Amino acid sequence: MKSPGLNHETVRELIRTATPDRILRVIGKSHPADIALLFRGLEPAEVRLLFDVLFSARRVAKTLKELPPDLLPDILALIEDEKVARVIAWADPDDAVTFTDSLAEERREKVLSLVDPDSRERVRQLISYPEGTVGRIMTTDYLALSPGITAQGAIDKIRERGELEAFFYLYVVEESGRLVGVVPIRNLVLAPQDRTLGEMMIAEPIRAEVTMDQEEAARLVSKYELLALPIVDHDGRLAGIITVDDVIDIIDKETTEDMYRMAGLEEEDRVFSPSMLSIRKRLPWTALNLLTAMLAASVVGFFESTIEKAVALAIFMPVVAGMGGNCGIQTLTVVVRGMALGELEFSSAWRAVLKEVTVGITVGCAAGVLVAIVAYLWKGNPVLGLVLASAMIINLFVAALAGTLIPLALKQARLDPALGSGIFVTTFTDVFGFLSFLGLATVFLRYLA
Repeated sequence: MKSPGLNHETVRELIRTATPDRILRVIGKSHPADIALLFRGLEPAEVRLLFDVLFSARRVAKTLKELPPDLLPDILALIEDEKVARVIAWADPDDAVTFTDSLAEERREKVLSLVDPDSRERVRQLISYPEGTVGRIMTTDYLALSPGITAQGAIDKIRERGELEAFFYLYVVEESGRLVGVVPIRNLVLAPQDRTLGEMMIAEPIRAEVTMDQEEAARLVSKYELLALPIVDHDGRLAGIITVDDVIDIIDKETTEDMYRMAGLEEEDRVFSPSMLSIRKRLPWTALNLLTAMLAASVVGFFESTIEKAVALAIFMPVVAGMGGNCGIQTLTVVVRGMALGELEFSSAWRAVLKEVTVGITVGCAAGVLVAIVAYLWKGNPVLGLVLASAMIINLFVAALAGTLIPLALKQARLDPALGSGIFVTTFTDVFGFLSFLGLATVFLRYLA
């Protein structure tokens, strides 16, 4: 929700004309998410001024974490190395990784060398985990205590530690660091003062390994309605945690990624991305799409003589192909979403195939009857209607198969199921739509010409 009284246009005008102190007085009580929106549309000198205002108030790290992924690298590129290093040191560990990843590769090591040794080591540790794993986005800002500490002792430790990024659970670990339980803060406050953590903890809690895919970890948080999820190494030692806000970021990122990949796009291609970047990212998929379109066109060319003798066929060709493409994309969307949410695994794929094929054939029959009636009323030829209806049923059957099997095959090959699936499904439906329609028309040509 927008902070009361924060008018972005007014504040932008202040950035251009007012003193830093006045700017800070105006935005001082605003939420970082609202302040972050001010950066878009500013000139480089104005970006530096707003950054310095927030830097002086030590609010810059929390504001930068709210920036869109496509804008953060551009903002950091305008800021001096020493200031970026201070921001990385101030930030929560997972946010520090985001800031570091957003730096140009040739600049990254130089900036990290300016960060204090402890913060630098934490960042390097998190960056060492592979991209997309939960270890790379976890925070190491948590409180872990031994099982023998009492409830009162734990409360005293919390007071000594001070503010934490997200404090929902107390983590109970053995001397070796192995996670053995968690204590919800509410339970800790309500427990008798002399009760030990080992007595009140939830033993063997839900956890994730550092190498787990971040999407899988987000599903665990959602499935078990957790406020935070402990992350352990291969020996079960507590390495960090992810919280609900991390899960929201993961879901947002993964949803965007799946949506983009189904359309043959890459995440860097955003609304305000440079035109040349968008052109460079889209051209390869456009070329692939052109090749698949030419494949469908070659099928039509094979039946050129049939079309010459029954010109009415050309009118209904887009109907068959379009209906197949629509059905295929619907099936693809349902299947990819099911995979993303963990509802569909390869072992249960036959049920999904059977269900989608049943839906495809049923919808194909209904659509086929309707289009046959339209063709008969329009062209007065019942055979044309029969050919259309048959082709529609065949193509929607193919669409259901392709929309289910293509993402399953990609997942089995350890590729993203959404990776260009839309293009491949559309190719199948176009090719088989034209092949079935024009093939049947060739068989019954003497009744159509």
